Amino acid sequence: MTDADVLFTEARTLDAADPLAHHLAAFADAPGVTAYLDGNSLGRPLRDVPEKAAAFIRDDWGTRLIRSWDEQWMELPMRLGDRIARVTLGAAAGQTIVADSTSVMLYKLIRAGVAARPGRDEIVIEAGNFPTDRFIAAGVANETGMTVRWVQPDELTGVSADDVASVVSERTALVVLSHVDYRSGALADMPSITRVVKDAGALMLWDLCHSVGAVPMHLDDWGVDMAVGCTYKYLNGGPGSPAFAYLAAEHHGDVLQPIHGWWGAADIFAMGPEYAPVAGIRQLLSGTPPVLSMLAMQGMLDLIEAEGITAVRAKSITLTDFAVRAYDALLAPLGVRLLSTRSAAHRGGHITIGHDAFQRVTQELWADGVIPDFRFPDGIRLGLSPLSTSHEETLRGILAVRDALQR
Repeated sequence: MTDADVLFTEARTLDAADPLAHHLAAFADAPGVTAYLDGNSLGRPLRDVPEKAAAFIRDDWGTRLIRSWDEQWMELPMRLGDRIARVTLGAAAGQTIVADSTSVMLYKLIRAGVAARPGRDEIVIEAGNFPTDRFIAAGVANETGMTVRWVQPDELTGVSADDVASVVSERTALVVLSHVDYRSGALADMPSITRVVKDAGALMLWDLCHSVGAVPMHLDDWGVDMAVGCTYKYLNGGPGSPAFAYLAAEHHGDVLQPIHGWWGAADIFAMGPEYAPVAGIRQLLSGTPPVLSMLAMQGMLDLIEAEGITAVRAKSITLTDFAVRAYDALLAPLGVRLLSTRSAAHRGGHITIGHDAFQRVTQELWADGVIPDFRFPDGIRLGLSPLSTSHEETLRGILAVRDALQR
């Protein structure tokens, strides 16, 4: 038997034993796609989304019209935020809200966070963090006359508590880090790092875009101050679906976001001459929330809640562990580099592999219906969304990478 034959046998055995395998049928077919390995960038739609969208347009919007604001939509950002918090974040109600894009939410909380620590003049962020995070932190620093202090972690294992401890001080107002590194998939030790930051008297803001819906967390128990995450990756909310923001209850009234819109006012319909923020999490709102864009993610939350985030994480680990074994057998002999840690405990829901030919290879794979994610300069990310990806599909994708390299 060839290595591929052995791996196919293993993949089918793992899929047969997978307690979450029945959920694969819940996702819409993608004609022409034989392996979708980009769920960490854009999750697949659930099969019933078109029907739910049609019912929303026909009934909630088309029939109830503006009455739906009073009947359900006014509270949707908070209600959906509470559900994300309960199902995925380990957070109590009243601290999470859905609205705006990830970038806008990051700006709101970074700007509010530094204002809540007067007399401190540094923002700490990882040098390799996602560009938006770095750009917004630098922009806020320019606005406020602060300095950005960069963390320089190991690229493979990601930022550690020791890395953060070496740069935080009495000058640090805010630390901004990603829970899962968008490149390597490295999983940061959120409780330990948060403790280091808070011991320094600073606030901690976590970017959860690559972990929410795939990695369990306990924001309340771990003392996290703030967090932002998107909903179109492992929460399958669709392209451009709104982000969520978490603000710990202890900071309500002290951390005040800077974009003062009517939805965050104490009396939303008073139309008064001056802005007065509402108490509680709703003050993070600014303008009218994107109600229709909140629809698709609700079905994915149903699936995650039914199984539990711990079970989702267990499936994620079997997928990425299997992908590493397939890499060892099929890709390492071709000079492909593993750009992720081998330790599942320190890895999120994707792995990254590297080769000088991967920009060309990715174009060929997409044309053939195999969809991974290319990251400059020479990386391919294999994003294995646990509820929509099988081990056999993972192997088909890795075999396609091998075949493209050998052409």
